[in-house]
Amino acid sequence: MQTLFVTGGAGFIGANFVLQAIAQGHTVINLDKLTYAGNLQTLASLDGHPGHVFVKGDIGDRRLVSELLATHRPHAIVNFAAESHVDRSIDGPAAFVETNVVGTLGLLETARDYWRNLEGDARTAFRFLHVSTDEVYGSLGAEGLFTESTPYAPNSPYSASKAASDHLVRAFHHTYGLPTLTTNCSNNYGPFQFPEKLIPLVIQKALSGEPLPIYGDGLNVRDWLFVEDHCNAIARVLAAGLVGETYNVGGNSERTNLEVVKTICAILDEIRPLDNGEPHESLITYVRDRPGHDRRYAIDAGKLRTELGWVPAQTFETGIRATVEWYLQNRPWVEGILDGSYRLERLGA
Repeated sequence: MQTLFVTGGAGFIGANFVLQAIAQGHTVINLDKLTYAGNLQTLASLDGHPGHVFVKGDIGDRRLVSELLATHRPHAIVNFAAESHVDRSIDGPAAFVETNVVGTLGLLETARDYWRNLEGDARTAFRFLHVSTDEVYGSLGAEGLFTESTPYAPNSPYSASKAASDHLVRAFHHTYGLPTLTTNCSNNYGPFQFPEKLIPLVIQKALSGEPLPIYGDGLNVRDWLFVEDHCNAIARVLAAGLVGETYNVGGNSERTNLEVVKTICAILDEIRPLDNGEPHESLITYVRDRPGHDRRYAIDAGKLRTELGWVPAQTFETGIRATVEWYLQNRPWVEGILDGSYRLERLGA
């Protein structure tokens, strides 16, 4: 069992990872700034748990991070902390540069100094794992897959900031020897996702009988990855990944946005039909496309599969049904978010 220093551990993917790690017996030091997408209610089941230490703070706060590392002596750092929504990056790119670039730099410098002072097996075993996105690769045509050697070509302020952070991680390995690992994942979905993202947004609007917005023609393609599968992949890379390497994580589940929405509608027709008897698909509304909307992403996770033995446990059909059912069963969690400043409005238009 290890002590893990997790940043962004109150966000969607980070919190799911923390819950898994604690269930597996690890100790987690969880640093999160608690911006709009950070939610301690996601971690409510860990209240009072001796293996979970939550600290509110910024990854760029070198003094705080240094103190936490010195006190808790983690075996690894797993960096989820990031501004992550493309639409928000269109409205306000500066926040993305501040967190994803400047913040990651501060974390890397502090991690490097901590690692340099470790000795023996602790120094040899230490890892810095950086969680990133397939969006750094840009947009695919109708065919082909992103691999770990695909050139970076980010097209949004969000993906540009994540690309910069990836390059910093690579540089700290090659320049200073910091034992880094990087994962680039496809679109995540599942429990505890902030409802500005496509799948939870559509679920909430459908339950309220509101129009379901589809950007452009709805034919933009993403590879969908169930969040628990992603967390298992991260754990596998942390345990057995080769230092300095990058691993792409995908769900092998390419779907157009329109297909995703229609699948959600069909599930809701079955388990929560509209009062008027109409199919949920009748709520679909086409709206003006997102600026610079990448046409297609698709991940080749062959390296992760062949070298580390990871494959996703969920298909899109099983994962999306589990996700819809989770949101239906956890209305207080959703309503707690919607009581705040976010009202399911469109951003980044």
